Amino acid sequence: MDKYRLRANFDEIVWRVEKARIERSEHHIVHIVTISKYVTPAEVALLYELGQRAFGENRVQELHHKVEALEELPIEWHFVGRLQKNKINRLIDLDPWLIHSLDSLELAKELDKRLAAKGKKVSALLQINSAREPTKAGVSPEEAYDTYLRIIEETAHIDLQGVMSIGAHTEDTKRIEESFQTTYKIYEALKPHGATLCSMGMSNDFELAIRCGSNMVRIGSLFFK
Repeated sequence: MDKYRLRANFDEIVWRVEKARIERSEHHIVHIVTISKYVTPAEVALLYELGQRAFGENRVQELHHKVEALEELPIEWHFVGRLQKNKINRLIDLDPWLIHSLDSLELAKELDKRLAAKGKKVSALLQINSAREPTKAGVSPEEAYDTYLRIIEETAHIDLQGVMSIGAHTEDTKRIEESFQTTYKIYEALKPHGATLCSMGMSNDFELAIRCGSNMVRIGSLFFK
């Protein structure tokens, strides 16, 4: 991809994030994670050169490929996809900076067991299905608070950092906003228990997510259009 086009896209995203952030609060800080699943390691390296540091993948195999190809760069790698139990060991070996998609107590316990065997720890977010859509993974909003506390209590190798959700899949902005507000209320309730990250918002809805309180957005297509 052309470096100048990538620079222009990057600048536009940062400007839009800043505008939404200030609408929320001048003191609100937002982390941008670039979703790089459709691009080459060379394009990731180019965006890194322009100043982006956090990148996310939704498949363990593709994350492994990019980590190996770009091992000389101190990239902050995020895993944002659904985690299958048979891929846990491989993901642990890649030492991701953050796993966004811890979607059940059962998965957390299995991950903890594998981490213990390897003598490792990992940071993660609890995924909440705030849109209540059957196609989405995550715990229900009603179970989220208790599940979060149980993961803290019943695992020793997972450092829960907060929550993640995907906005409602609809053209109805009000419903999308409601799903974000649901997640944010749970995040607020979990702050006394160490939650610092609220990962909400993707390319088509990140500004709304930020206005609803998100402090981490996952943007892919807008970087590479």
